[in-house]
Amino acid sequence: MMALLLLQLCVAAFAQVEKREQCLGASLQSSQIGQTGAEVGSTGMAAAKPGQADGLGNPQLGGERRPLYRITRSDVVALSFTLSPEFDQTLTVQPDGYVSLKDAGPVFAQGLTLEEFRIAVRHAYTGYLHDPEVAVALREFEHPYFVAGGEVGKPGKYELRADTSIIEAIQIAGGFTHEAKHSQVLLFRHVNDNLVEAHIFDLKKMLKERRLGEPPQLRPGDLVFVPQNSISKIEQFLSKPALSMYVSSTQF
Repeated sequence: MMALLLLQLCVAAFAQVEKREQCLGASLQSSQIGQTGAEVGSTGMAAAKPGQADGLGNPQLGGERRPLYRITRSDVVALSFTLSPEFDQTLTVQPDGYVSLKDAGPVFAQGLTLEEFRIAVRHAYTGYLHDPEVAVALREFEHPYFVAGGEVGKPGKYELRADTSIIEAIQIAGGFTHEAKHSQVLLFRHVNDNLVEAHIFDLKKMLKERRLGEPPQLRPGDLVFVPQNSISKIEQFLSKPALSMYVSSTQF
């Protein structure tokens, strides 16, 4: 009887110790999870998805900061089928935005990213190929550009080869003319085929206050337009000496 009682006490004690160990393990695990959460919170941001880390819009101009390239007319794309190389083809985007796929007919490509176009091609061939696997490569494309017009030294179309601010774009286009209105430089940006945003920037104030990091970066297709100042409208009726006598150039 005494042996049985001693055995029951030993079992109860062992169960109590096991329960404590389980509680301690759960507590440690909870603590680790809390620390992990704190570490993530301390950075102020969670892990970003690839391609979206810098996708926030500019506070002055909408849109993505580093948008993916979108197919446009006259681009040349190459399709490579992993299991069906006989369907490999090189296509030119037509003026209507379509490409004509071999045995699968037309597919609209204009405005799509390469990944979106790959999915569209895969879907188009679903009825012809079993689980088609296709890769898309951009062979020829229109180089990014911006247009500068109005009162700049050399109005025209320029390639956008690197990050370029609106001030840098004006310098590339020959700088301001003496008739330029520095305080009301216009930036036109296409939102879509039917909508264009217009923004006014006081570059004179930015340059005077040395806020060179504030002007926005250009995006492909942007139009920078520098209007005439108010003096230039009456300058043709005044002689240069008379004009300089009464008007200070620092006013404009």
